[in-house]
Amino acid sequence: MYPLNLNQIMLAEGGSTLRIYADVVSFLLRKGDIMHPDDLLTTLRGQNPLVHCITNYVAMNVAANVVLAAGASPAMVHAPEEIAEFTPICGALTINIGTLSAPWVTSMLAAARAANDTNVPWVLDPVAHFISDYRKTVAQDLLSLRPTILRGNASEILAMAGQAGAGKGADSGDSVETAENAAYAIAKAHGTVVAITGAVDFVTDGKQSARVSGGSEIMPMVTALGCAQTALMGAYAASGPAFEAALASLAHFKVAGNAAAKWATGPGSFQMNFLDALSATQPGDLASVIQS
Repeated sequence: MYPLNLNQIMLAEGGSTLRIYADVVSFLLRKGDIMHPDDLLTTLRGQNPLVHCITNYVAMNVAANVVLAAGASPAMVHAPEEIAEFTPICGALTINIGTLSAPWVTSMLAAARAANDTNVPWVLDPVAHFISDYRKTVAQDLLSLRPTILRGNASEILAMAGQAGAGKGADSGDSVETAENAAYAIAKAHGTVVAITGAVDFVTDGKQSARVSGGSEIMPMVTALGCAQTALMGAYAASGPAFEAALASLAHFKVAGNAAAKWATGPGSFQMNFLDALSATQPGDLASVIQS
């Protein structure tokens, strides 16, 4: 019998509301158990997980600072020669295809396979994968390896499901709502949690789903914040079950965005204040932005 920490988690399932009264234990992390997002933040900061981030040149600095500010430890390792030794010792892996090249693709595929072989959770961010056949192939090859979490904007998720979208480069031209059915389909087909980020985020594992509101209209004006969201999602995936990890990560970003917007006068000051807000966010803050 585990000690009890009774939390009421409100989740949406197929449009109806499912009430789950769950026994949540901060140290109980095995897949299938339910943890409240607040417990996940406590666990993340207590464990300070090492997150292997294979991400793009534009995002490296921003992503590393976001992960550090939240309470985890980033490592930007991408050399193919290091993957077999490094990925298995990490708490999680994140793969962002923003600036592709052949050696990086080799590393991405090897890291995803190593993560699967050693039960390391991993997050895929298929940045603008619809802009070239090369990028499409890489994204689908990675998806076939069944990432723990797939995170993207609405246009990216639509295209991953083989549907047409209105994306322009890394920017979405579609609403989150238009991609929700695609997210369900991908989740069911690949056994992955799918997170769509936008004005109101959406996350599903194919059975249950939730939305997260908040943030700031300034956030899309700061480069690589979406990529940094993926890196933070990896930190949360190292700290608990996939659905709850994605949900907590989205909530942490929205709470910090709300706070930073109060202090910022533009994109430059927003980025600085956003890092401070990520660090200042406390367990108990996350529930305020989660919708059933």
